[in-house]
Amino acid sequence: MIVADCTLIAHFLIPGPATAVAEAVVAADPDWIVPPLWRSEIRNVLRGYIVAGQMTLEEASALVVRAEERLAGREYPMASDHVLALVAATRCSAYDAEYVALAQASGTTLVTSDHQLRRLFPAVARSPEDFLETKAP
Repeated sequence: MIVADCTLIAHFLIPGPATAVAEAVVAADPDWIVPPLWRSEIRNVLRGYIVAGQMTLEEASALVVRAEERLAGREYPMASDHVLALVAATRCSAYDAEYVALAQASGTTLVTSDHQLRRLFPAVARSPEDFLETKAP
């Protein structure tokens, strides 16, 4: 089981240079968990593609449905005091702190492409590539 942040979810959903690595993460560990805010974050990512003319509303809607199906039953809300303690200690965003709090509370790894999160929370945050190295036979 891993915590997947919005960067990993986006790379999995939206075809691009990082999609193959995200798909390899799914193959290595398909049991992803997320805080509920992932929905708003992925909608905002898709908004950027729509506004830039790189994706239609229909395409974005289909991707959201795919993500919702993939993550159904895998959402876990985090205690505000845990999230705020992480924010106070590091000044990271409350959004990012939710993913970290979930990784800490579940005793698992946060897989993220966010360099700052990995730097602030090296005990729980790994890049997709580093995560895959730990899964190699």
